[in-house]
Amino acid sequence: MLENWVVVPTCLPVVLRRCRSCPSGRFRANGKFRVNANHKLLDVWLLVRCVVCEDTAKLTILERVNVRSVRPELLDRLHENDLALAAELLQDPAVRRRNRVALDWEGAWRLHTGSLGHWDFLEVSVRFAAPIPVRPARLIAEGCGLSRGEVERLVEEGKVVSAVRLTGKVSGDFTFTLKR
Repeated sequence: MLENWVVVPTCLPVVLRRCRSCPSGRFRANGKFRVNANHKLLDVWLLVRCVVCEDTAKLTILERVNVRSVRPELLDRLHENDLALAAELLQDPAVRRRNRVALDWEGAWRLHTGSLGHWDFLEVSVRFAAPIPVRPARLIAEGCGLSRGEVERLVEEGKVVSAVRLTGKVSGDFTFTLKR
């Protein structure tokens, strides 16, 4: 029996970065951009708010870029504060590296599974709608209604088999087979 599971984001992840006003290190993005033009040069920031003191910080998206080099569709999405664009940019490794931030996806994703009845052998294809780093044992436990310890025991016994490593985190599509 082949099952298809999908990991989908439910909201934007928390941005991990030190706050300059309080000891917090967590910021929430709401999809608001600040676009500043200085003659023919353009600066764009994604605005994020501290979850404790609500101080605003800016994540640099574009810096001193010629206005003509920015696609008009992108500029329109920036002016419209497109939430999907904010999600795309937060997942961009270059943006995260430039701003020295990391993402915390805890509570920002959900696993969609089919209805599982009684099974002895299960083959599952897990697809990620966005590159969300999740432990495969957690996905298997949540999808099958098992504890993580039980899933780890099944992996050690060879009853859970996959082409990807089942320890650590994955953020790309994979398949696994589970035997009871």
